[in-house]
Amino acid sequence: MTRDTGKKEIYLDHAATTGVKQEVLEEMMPYFSLRYGNPSSIYKLGRESRQAIDMARERTALALGVSPSEVFFTGSGTESLNWAIKGAAEANSSKGKHIITSNIEHHAVLHTCLYLQKKGYDVTFLPVDRNGLLTAEQVFKAIRKDTILITVMTANNEIGTIQPVAEIGAIAKEHGILFHTDAVQAIGNIPINLKTLPVDMLSLSAHKFYGPKGAGVLYLRKGSRITDILQGGGQEKGRRPGTENVPAIAGLGKAIELASQNIEKYNAHMLNLRNKLIDKVLAAIPYTRLNGDREKRLPGNANFSFEFIEGESLLLLLDMKGISASSGSACTSGSLDPSHVLLAIGLPHEIAHGSLRVTFGETNTEDDIDALTEALIFSVGKLREMSPLYENAAKNI
Repeated sequence: MTRDTGKKEIYLDHAATTGVKQEVLEEMMPYFSLRYGNPSSIYKLGRESRQAIDMARERTALALGVSPSEVFFTGSGTESLNWAIKGAAEANSSKGKHIITSNIEHHAVLHTCLYLQKKGYDVTFLPVDRNGLLTAEQVFKAIRKDTILITVMTANNEIGTIQPVAEIGAIAKEHGILFHTDAVQAIGNIPINLKTLPVDMLSLSAHKFYGPKGAGVLYLRKGSRITDILQGGGQEKGRRPGTENVPAIAGLGKAIELASQNIEKYNAHMLNLRNKLIDKVLAAIPYTRLNGDREKRLPGNANFSFEFIEGESLLLLLDMKGISASSGSACTSGSLDPSHVLLAIGLPHEIAHGSLRVTFGETNTEDDIDALTEALIFSVGKLREMSPLYENAAKNI
């Protein structure tokens, strides 16, 4: 089978990564070659790099509704997550060693929590319902006298479910417990204002909202106690050592500025595409399930499970037609195990294996939805032709 090169390439995996916007690239380019000074140097080239970092910090702070002094640049979202969780655990271990999270967090959170378990911490992994939702009441009931940290993602990277972060944060604040949220998938997709949202720490990553890879942020509310997980220099107020990636940081600042300015228009476009795709696919293909809450989900996320097929085979058939999508998290795409998120919402292994994640971006159109739906009808049908289980089920349609 050969790839259909005559059709438009359709990219539908924006949750994995996005392309860098032209305005962002233009912001970055001078710091690769012309303004290449070390930001810690006091001469002109160094000062120019320092000014770029300061500008990016101000833009990020404005987009989040926080003070620039609360914004710390990192090398990725994963680093930010590790810093927040490990740093909070170590800094507050004298108060207790209990951490609360959910069982559908990104692996950067789950694996960090498992690491801390080996170090003597006790972690409660709260279960979610069939739509992937956690309740504030669950968190409240899980709190103990020795609870020192609650970490719950704003929105799930696979099924797009948006958690009640405001309510959970309010409970954490009432009990004097640090609250961290993984907002890597949320920033640039839904409005977030930390002036009003009761969050002590927030992690984000530039390449999820049309910025470069290799740049992340940890927001740390003033007064929140965490230790540093890296040592070696005075960068980022001595809290995150290492010579700064100036081009990437400059790009992050521009990208988050553009994302915050365009959020309402972007949301409306994503919602229109998402809802039309969900309606068309569920109507056209039997034995199909939408994973995640229909309404409480990211505007550009649709996640389906097709019974009687393998998701990897479906992805390959779509790729032959010039369509790029995903079966789940890009960080685990090489794994043969079914998604831990889909298993957590109650899907059996055989159905979880037949999943497809579609995540839209600003250049996608309604024509892309039509092309994807047509490709799915063909590809799912072709794969089901090889399934004796589907042959028996089809007799009952």
